Amino acid sequence: MRRQRTATAVLLSVGALLAGALSATTAAAAPAPAPAPAASFTQTHQAKGYWTAERMRSAKPLDMLDLKSPTARSAPRPGGKRSVVAPTAIPQPGGPWTGNGAVVKTTGRVFFTFQGKNASCSGSSVTSQNGSTVITAGHCVKYQGSWHTNWTFVPGYHDGQAPYGTWSATKTLATDQWAASEEMNYDVGLAVVAPLNGKKLADTVGAQGLEFNGAYNKPMYAFGYPAASPYDGSKLIYCSGTSGKDFLLTKDHSLGCNMTGGSSGGPWFRSFNESTGTGLQSSVNSFGYTFLPNTMFGPYFGNEAKAAYDKAQTS
Repeated sequence: MRRQRTATAVLLSVGALLAGALSATTAAAAPAPAPAPAASFTQTHQAKGYWTAERMRSAKPLDMLDLKSPTARSAPRPGGKRSVVAPTAIPQPGGPWTGNGAVVKTTGRVFFTFQGKNASCSGSSVTSQNGSTVITAGHCVKYQGSWHTNWTFVPGYHDGQAPYGTWSATKTLATDQWAASEEMNYDVGLAVVAPLNGKKLADTVGAQGLEFNGAYNKPMYAFGYPAASPYDGSKLIYCSGTSGKDFLLTKDHSLGCNMTGGSSGGPWFRSFNESTGTGLQSSVNSFGYTFLPNTMFGPYFGNEAKAAYDKAQTS
């Protein structure tokens, strides 16, 4: 899902926070702080057997669901026509990945249930101590205060097929900042998946390396499974170019890209090698501004993301 925030809406939110801070200074005594929200969720309802090929095909990005919550924020649906190009084109605003390499196996679709509806995102198998760690966006594990259930990772998804199996999560996690307040700067989520047929995820599909506290303004490749028009979630899509930095409200990376809802959580790579399909994952697809079409933003992988990753990889 790509989340939208108009400038007015966000500025109003900031204004409300400032007003709250000013009023708090006049209070006689501050109330006792509420317990911090848990930064992880045990998937007690295993998704094994739930995700049939038909359910996977019909799962929609969060922004396309008829959400029950009145505070739901829909995602922008940037324009741009789908194009089929060779993977050597850089910059690439968006098109099917026609190359091979490890990225075809390590990237996959993410499926889960949110407010009783089946939804989809994207994710990536990453190197870890437990060999079972997936990185995605924070809103792909928890949104509007609720942790998603029936959470499953399908690496190499293609046209309804799961060539490397469906991997059910035993635990989903997020950065402390996302878990507490869904802070956009820290829209990073993770999952620990159970072994399948006696093998771990990394042993089956491989795993991508990671980079934390890296630089801005570097060549980047972004991958995902956008499922909103003009895409349909059936193929691995990518964008490439030199990244920038959000000039408005976050410290996120930015990249020219027309991927749509469903691509959330897909990996961004620095030092990406097109021949081997490997790189250093430095971010994930997160959100876009409605007034700035064909631009994707991804959270900066700093110490906060590293801390969440360490919790996941040692689970």
